[in-house]
Amino acid sequence: MAPNPEMTLQHKHSTRIWIAILIFSVITRLGLALYYGNWVPTEHDDYSYSSLGLRLATGHGYTFDRNWYPFTPAETPTAHWSFLYTAIIAAIYALVGFQPVAVRLVTAVLGGILFPWMTARLTRRLFPNRSWTPLIAALVTAGYAFFALYAARIMTETFYIITLLWSFERALALSEDFTAGRPGWAAALGLGVSLGLTALFRQAILPWVPVLFLWLLWRAWRGETRKFIRLHLPALVVAGLVLLAFILPWTYRNYRVYGDFLLLNSNTGYAMYSAQHPMHGTSFQAFEAAPLPDELWGQLSTEAEWDRALMRRGIAFVLEEPGRYLRLSLSRVADYFEFWPTDTSLLHNAGRLLSFTLYLPFMLYGFYLGGKAQSVPALSRFERPVTLLYIFMVFYTLLHIFTWAMPRYRLPVDAVAMPFVALALERVFVFVRGRARRDRHAS
Repeated sequence: MAPNPEMTLQHKHSTRIWIAILIFSVITRLGLALYYGNWVPTEHDDYSYSSLGLRLATGHGYTFDRNWYPFTPAETPTAHWSFLYTAIIAAIYALVGFQPVAVRLVTAVLGGILFPWMTARLTRRLFPNRSWTPLIAALVTAGYAFFALYAARIMTETFYIITLLWSFERALALSEDFTAGRPGWAAALGLGVSLGLTALFRQAILPWVPVLFLWLLWRAWRGETRKFIRLHLPALVVAGLVLLAFILPWTYRNYRVYGDFLLLNSNTGYAMYSAQHPMHGTSFQAFEAAPLPDELWGQLSTEAEWDRALMRRGIAFVLEEPGRYLRLSLSRVADYFEFWPTDTSLLHNAGRLLSFTLYLPFMLYGFYLGGKAQSVPALSRFERPVTLLYIFMVFYTLLHIFTWAMPRYRLPVDAVAMPFVALALERVFVFVRGRARRDRHAS
C-alpha cells in the first residue's frame, strides 16, 4: 500500500514539534544547572545527598564522616536517605570526581527528556483518541517552572516523579489488558519495576501502593471469573513480587546492619514526630526541625530503633491532642498549596508563579473535562482511567496534609495533573480557533 502523503507530512510535523519540545525542556534545565553550578547549600537536602554520595563513591558506604541530621552518628551506616538516588550521585562522582554540577547536568538532560516523554505516554493512555493532547502535555511539562528548578537540584524529585508517572502508565496498560481479557504479563512486569524504582527513590509512595493494587484488583474482578483466577490475579501477584524484589535486598541490608527490621528508610518515624511536635502549636512550621527527645539518646543505638520510637512519639502527639492535631493539619493546607510569593528567593518565587499559580485554572478546568471524558463506554465511573489519577491526587494530598506538607511534596500531584492541563488547553485552543473562524466568516 502506498504511503498517505498527508499522514507522512503530519508525522514529520509532529516529529519536529517533539524535537523542539525536548530541546526547550533540556536547555531550560541545563541553564539552571549551570546557574547553581557546584554550589551546594548546607541547609538543604542537596548537601546531605551530595555528601553521602561522595562517601559512597570513595568506599565508605552509606555513612557520614561526622554526626548527621537527624540522628546518624559519624562513621555509622545510615538508611535515612534514598539508597538509589545516593548510588546515582556516587556513580557520577566516581566518574568525574566531586563535581555537584555534573549531577545537576545529568539530571537536567535525563529529566528534560524523560519527564515530558513519560507525561505524553501517560496522556496517551488516558485520552487515546486525542492526537495532539500528548504533545501539549509534554510541552506544559517542559515549561512547568518548578519541575525545571528541581531538576537542577541534587534531590530525588525528578527521577522519583518520572518513575511514578511510568507506574501509572503501566497500571493503566494492565487495566486495559484486564478489560480486553489479555494476561497482561508485560504490563505487570513494568508496573512492578516502575513501582520498585519509585520506592527506592522515595518510600513516601508505599502507602499509595495498596490503594493502586485494590483499584487494579477491582478492574480485574469485573471481568470473567475464570480469567480473573487464571490470568489477571497472577499478573497482579507478579507485579507485587517484582516490587518486593526491589525492596527486600535493602530490608536484608538493614537487618545485617542494625540487627533489626527496617523495611527501607528510617525517615518515616522522624517525619511523623517532627511534624506533629507541640512546638508547632496549631501553625505548621515546614522548615523547623523538632529537637529529638534527650532521654532517647542513651536508650537507642540504631536507626531502626529511632524510627520506631519516634513514630510512637508522633502518634502519641496526635492521640494526646487530637484537636490541636486537626488544626495543625488544617494549617498545612496553605503550606501544601502555596502559590503566592513568600520570603524565599526571587528565583523560587518566580518559579512558583510560573508553575502552579499560572497552571491552576487549567488544572481545574482539565479535571472537569477529564471527568466528562469517557474512553471506554462500558466502564463504570470508578473503573475509568482518570478516576485512578483523581484518587491518587486526593490520597497523596491528604497523606501530606496529615503528616508533613510543603510545595515540594505537591510536585508529584502537579505532574499527574499535566494531562488534564493539556486537555484544558486543547479545548481552549479549539474554542478560540473556532471563534476566530466565525468572526472571519461574519466579516
